[in-house]
Amino acid sequence: MITNRTFEPQFNPEFDLLLERTVDIPVQLVWEAWTKPEHIVHWFTPAPWKTIECEIDLIPGGKFRTVMLSPDGDRMDNSGCYLEIIPEKRLVWTDALLPGFRPSDNAFFTAILTLEKANNGTLYKAHAMHKTVKDRNSHEEMGFLNGWGTALEQLVSYMKTIK
Repeated sequence: MITNRTFEPQFNPEFDLLLERTVDIPVQLVWEAWTKPEHIVHWFTPAPWKTIECEIDLIPGGKFRTVMLSPDGDRMDNSGCYLEIIPEKRLVWTDALLPGFRPSDNAFFTAILTLEKANNGTLYKAHAMHKTVKDRNSHEEMGFLNGWGTALEQLVSYMKTIK
């Protein structure tokens, strides 16, 4: 039997990280920031890093790719695919699969971005699920909360300039 239900994985603190904040821009602008490459390059990577390339094919199995540049000039290419897209509500992607649902050799995490209207703003939830405790801890040590939090602040500041 096929239903219209969405699977909601439970947060597991052993394997997962969560950033939850309310921001003062509408859901529509947060969604646009996450789904248009011309926006992502302005906010996605916490400064002083930069996102210098972004490719999006916003369909299940479609490509989500970014290239980040470190302050020292090192490039970090990240590729994955979308698993679920519910406009202005939910975006799920993973690096465990490449575009076309092809398995990846470099699986690190799956992300679930959930957006909900909160007064005139947005309740923003970023849930990062990892395959191992080691990967989870590594992501936390890389600065998940500060990094994703800073990127969210950059998203809000940038999107306020274009509305």
